[in-house]
Amino acid sequence: MRAYTSLLGHILGSHPQISGYYEMHLDYRDPRALQRQLELYCEHDALKPRSRFLFDKLLHNDYALSAALIDHPDTRILLALRRPDDSIRSIVRLFRQKPEVERYAQVNAAAEYYIQRVQALADFCRDQAGRYFYFDAEAMVQEPGPLLALIGQWLALDTPLSETYERFSQTGVERKGDASSRLRSGRIDAQASDYSSIEISPESLSEAASMYRVGRELMLGSASNSYTLQQPVV
Repeated sequence: MRAYTSLLGHILGSHPQISGYYEMHLDYRDPRALQRQLELYCEHDALKPRSRFLFDKLLHNDYALSAALIDHPDTRILLALRRPDDSIRSIVRLFRQKPEVERYAQVNAAAEYYIQRVQALADFCRDQAGRYFYFDAEAMVQEPGPLLALIGQWLALDTPLSETYERFSQTGVERKGDASSRLRSGRIDAQASDYSSIEISPESLSEAASMYRVGRELMLGSASNSYTLQQPVV
């Protein structure tokens, strides 16, 4: 949901104990989806000899995790939430760059999507207390060192996560995550994006901000571990 997930995926996927780095567009309601995940990954990339995890990311409410996968002792769930103003504008800019007319190129539709997604994540966290790691998405570019150190410890990795990362076969490919040139750099780019041309109505922003505050509080309160920025919450 435009929350630096492609960046995190590449950093995780560059670690010798983690295979996978991009969005596979799979639904995990059926535990058999794990086999499909493995097959899909191996179409383009090889499993690392030392890998303990196979990474994927679920960005939309159409995709879900089965109870069996959530309860599996080897499953690790990372959850990130980005502030609504930049997240909504980033969604709009992404879809305005596409050649065809897209619903989420409209600000109100993008705001509605954001609100629905945060609500779904909050519902998940309410039901799955203590089973995930939460972090403020902005920490990926503002405070990556301490965030990555804590995630690495939580995953019990043998070596630390690095702020630089590899470029893979699906890096920058459409529908595999962020297709911008920034991701291809192989390092964290902390430069803020310019969204000044995209205006959000006060009504839409107020509703999204309210959902962000409520959802973030619930996600933090139910997390097994977390990393937050010391910044005012909208």
